[in-house]
Amino acid sequence: MDHDRRWGESVLSLVDWRRRVSELYAAVRAAADPADGHRLWRSGRDELFQRHPESPLPADDPMRTSGVPYWPYDPALRFELPLQPARELTLDVPTDGEFTTSMRRIGQLELPIGGTVDVWSLRQYAGGLFVPLRDGTAGETSYGGGRYLLDTAKGADLGGSLTIDLNFLYHPSCRYNPAWQCPLAPPGNRIGVRVEAGERL
Repeated sequence: MDHDRRWGESVLSLVDWRRRVSELYAAVRAAADPADGHRLWRSGRDELFQRHPESPLPADDPMRTSGVPYWPYDPALRFELPLQPARELTLDVPTDGEFTTSMRRIGQLELPIGGTVDVWSLRQYAGGLFVPLRDGTAGETSYGGGRYLLDTAKGADLGGSLTIDLNFLYHPSCRYNPAWQCPLAPPGNRIGVRVEAGERL
């Protein structure tokens, strides 16, 4: 019974984490100024990372005190982009662990900074839209497997047709803790341009 109780508490804790993340993005979308929304997002993520039981940060990680590092907000890196057509493609994308995530390409985005990236529909995990991005900073000042730009399964979208704000790039949880399984950026989501915006190492 103790095992069942602990398992049930763990599931409820994860549900609470996802709800809080979704509520945070709702508050960001409601902000009148994107820069204010970004500040709200940073402080909200730091709060979750520092205090929530589902935080990917190990208990002794100094970022629980210092907060997660980011580049300064750059308003020139926010775009409203149309979804461009692309040939349908289904991939089982490897995670940083032993599993894969099944995704179906539904289109592409042409980034004004240079490069085209695929937009995916997740075939599992709530079926949301997903845009990972591995840019020229990967392996140096950002996680080598890439960061996440859009993940609507977690409510991590900013509204509009497709509002793409590179200042909201964030590391997957597996960057902090190998117990988490995170899909890595496939070839269609890799660009050579350095995006010095969003969460950094």
